[in-house]
Amino acid sequence: MANSKFEYVKQFEQPDNLLPNTWIVVRIDGRGFTKFANKYGWEKPNDRRALDLMNAAARAVMAELPDITIAYGVSDEYSFVFHKSCTLFERRSSKLVSTIVSTFTGYYVHLWSSFFPDTPLSPPLPSFDGRAVCYPSVQNLRDYMSWRQVDCHINNLYNTTFWALIQLGGMDGTEAEKTLKGTFASDKNEILFSKFGINYNNEPEIFKKGSVVFRDYELVEPGSHNTVAEVENQAEPVEQSKTQNEKDRKRRAKARIVVEHLDIIKDDFWDRRPWLLSNKPGKIPKEP
Repeated sequence: MANSKFEYVKQFEQPDNLLPNTWIVVRIDGRGFTKFANKYGWEKPNDRRALDLMNAAARAVMAELPDITIAYGVSDEYSFVFHKSCTLFERRSSKLVSTIVSTFTGYYVHLWSSFFPDTPLSPPLPSFDGRAVCYPSVQNLRDYMSWRQVDCHINNLYNTTFWALIQLGGMDGTEAEKTLKGTFASDKNEILFSKFGINYNNEPEIFKKGSVVFRDYELVEPGSHNTVAEVENQAEPVEQSKTQNEKDRKRRAKARIVVEHLDIIKDDFWDRRPWLLSNKPGKIPKEP
């Protein structure tokens, strides 16, 4: 860029680089999605089309950005995780957040007609906000992911019971809220089963557990590799050359991106997929 007398305005820009050697989570949320859902008559308590659209947009974001290691989504929110070694955009918060939000929103609008072919979009159009948070350890990151999945379960059990009381029990919203006030999970399960014959355990996993998006490599046996804790406890972090980093990035870009509805709280999910925390691509599964 040529120098000019106006270039001094660059001095007003503030650095917003995120802490180095920390896990970055960019979490996006739909803006005003309660009204948005009502506008398009989404099914209550869950509309599978809307969830599948969110997942499709998340997969597209991961395909565009191989630096993302894993993502988790529920309802109108999605969390995208960057490895602690990530240097994308020099770890600038504004760049990371704006790229995730704009790319996700673009694909959400682009893919809308594939999931709602009979309901064209009209203003106000869907939009999302986002933020970036740094987590210093694997345990912090896993606790964050666990928190989101626990929230998914709590909210879905409540909403499933709430809407059963309305749709099947003939209550209005105020009566349903009063009935559920102060109840525990066991109480809600009992209401669903005794009043409506609904076994919550048989509800679709996507509703109960949310959606986890990651690159698909061959599963490994727990204990067959160095644990992330052992790697983190090394005196000095292992640094790779730019050439090796670029090779790994290309390998990640070639991997198949999958959407699953699994328990990400227990160790088994992470132990069998060491690439999620090591940032080292695994083996591509053989074609059946």
